[in-house]
Amino acid sequence: MNQSESRVPSPESGVAAGGLLARDSRRATQDIGRRNPFRRLYHWILSWAHHPWGTWALALFAFIDSSIFPIPPLFLQIALSLEKPRRAWWYAAVNTIASVLGAVAGYLIGMFLYESVGRWVIETWGYRRQFDRVGTFLDGNTFSFALVWSFLPFPYKVLTIGAGFFGASLPALLVASTIGRSLRFFAIAALLRFFGARARDFIERYFNWVLLGVAALVAAVILAMRLM
Repeated sequence: MNQSESRVPSPESGVAAGGLLARDSRRATQDIGRRNPFRRLYHWILSWAHHPWGTWALALFAFIDSSIFPIPPLFLQIALSLEKPRRAWWYAAVNTIASVLGAVAGYLIGMFLYESVGRWVIETWGYRRQFDRVGTFLDGNTFSFALVWSFLPFPYKVLTIGAGFFGASLPALLVASTIGRSLRFFAIAALLRFFGARARDFIERYFNWVLLGVAALVAAVILAMRLM
């Protein structure tokens, strides 16, 4: 055998190298998970996109996101819709309905369980500054404020718990949340249904800025109507 032939790797060595790379990748992921528990939780949520009960998981995460859970269900909706683009509208509906139902739980926590549960949520996830401002904005403006807040990429649980704690109107909160959450989740469904995987890059880069622009327009219209 000549020298050039001796340099050609055997299939067995390629398999071994691939196994080593895969093992190193798993170790790196585990190390990141240990250093960042939120990242590990995020990947665990996304893993439900490949589970037969993925839709139920989306409903559960959307429900508890409205009151106590730190990671929004948006990521799982995107993952599920990329897996089955034809069901994108269904996933948006599930996300919306469960999120609004969870708003009732968040409202009741703020009204009756703030000292035992609500305060823990606000302080544990670092929402104290936003929560202190919610009361001022909800005073006499529950519908318009809840409409804009529920549409934007803000922590929804701050709104629901704050509405209960400060005694805002529950019907106004639910109607505004239904509109705002529907616009948000169905806009994502439309992007994923018609553009598929290409929409994921757009959502990750620009979608929040688009939401901010639309919310600013909605707020301007509401303000103009109040001044007329």
